[in-house]
Amino acid sequence: MRALLATCLFLVACGDTTIVDPMERQPRGRPYAANAFFEDGRAMRQPPAGTVPRERTVGNPALAEGKVNGKDVEEIPIAVTADLVHKGQKRFDIYCATCHGRVGDGRSLVAANMSLRPPPNLHERRGMAVGHYFQVVSNGYGLMPGYSAQLDVEERWAVVAYLRVLQLSQNAPLALAPAQERDRLQKEPKR
Repeated sequence: MRALLATCLFLVACGDTTIVDPMERQPRGRPYAANAFFEDGRAMRQPPAGTVPRERTVGNPALAEGKVNGKDVEEIPIAVTADLVHKGQKRFDIYCATCHGRVGDGRSLVAANMSLRPPPNLHERRGMAVGHYFQVVSNGYGLMPGYSAQLDVEERWAVVAYLRVLQLSQNAPLALAPAQERDRLQKEPKR
């Protein structure tokens, strides 16, 4: 009997042992429910003027989203410099080359061992707008995860700039090469 009394006293002394956070169990208005507290009788409230939703990106939509008015941007919205392309190469080698290969052809050790659909050859889709590639790097596509948590906006555009350099380097017409290089390339045996 004493043990039962001691146990009860102990449990009463422990206080509130709520597992659920009290903030989750507070009274709140349901969507579309009536609420007599407000003049219009609605529980749903408009956010105060000037409030920015957490999901919304602010600033230039071409820069932040790669889209303007729902269409993919065609031009990289930041200055493309050698430093930007070099930064893009570093990030591409870290995040993209493991699956897409160092030259973006979809040939890599990871791709060779994938049981599901392998990563695409990025040169086959070189006609896509740069905004499309920015969105894929940001949000992912298919089995590929998005990298917006790992790469800031400038780094993502740097990857896109480097991808454009890769696409040009792997598909450039011989006429674009300087005369000396063109002669050397024409003399080399084809592989």
